[in-house]
Amino acid sequence: MAEPAPGRVDVWLCTPEEYDQQATLARCERLLDSVERARCERFRFDRHRNRFLVSHALVRTSLSRYAATPPEAWQFREVGRGRPEVAAPAEAAELRFNLSHTDRLAACGVAGRSDVGVDVEAAVRVTRHLALAERFFSKREAAELRGLPVEQQVDRFLDYWTLKESYIKARGEGLALPLDGFTFVLDAGSPRIEFERDLGDAAESWQFHLASPTPEHRLAVALRAESLVVTSRFVEPLGEG
Repeated sequence: MAEPAPGRVDVWLCTPEEYDQQATLARCERLLDSVERARCERFRFDRHRNRFLVSHALVRTSLSRYAATPPEAWQFREVGRGRPEVAAPAEAAELRFNLSHTDRLAACGVAGRSDVGVDVEAAVRVTRHLALAERFFSKREAAELRGLPVEQQVDRFLDYWTLKESYIKARGEGLALPLDGFTFVLDAGSPRIEFERDLGDAAESWQFHLASPTPEHRLAVALRAESLVVTSRFVEPLGEG
């Protein structure tokens, strides 16, 4: 399978909590490298450790859909403020990917040669959404949120939050980018970004996608491209199916 065409992102999804048998988790762990295993061991709770194992196995098996490379053979390096990229094999170094996971959902987005960011969030985790918006969102976003009927506010908060996370992950700069320095406009059509200050970027360079892969989750994708088509599919994290 070739890398995704320009302007396309494939999102591979799984539910980590469904893969809690020790034999399955051991198979996932065998795919990881020593750095990933060390990170996994730092988690205090089994549920977080297991989610890490499954989601990082998903990254490796997802990438192996695009190259004749066994999942355990992928090597990664960190760029910017910790964004992972493919280091080996060299012939697949143009692949770009991004991982996000939350309660009962992991998502790995794969693109070809374009910066990509993916974020997933669980609606059940949202509390104090107005206070969070006042603290982190742009003034326009916070005002728009406050003006909505109460029953619509959590959904719109999740829209903004996942889009913002997808963008800063695609940029590879994390929270070094101020979340109130850019605004998402959610009117007819695809979401679009507008900058409240100079962040060394151009709004027209980016495309965004917003979806609900389950009734309890929101997914956002950011891609530095002229167009964007997103495909998504639930798969086995070990690449079986």
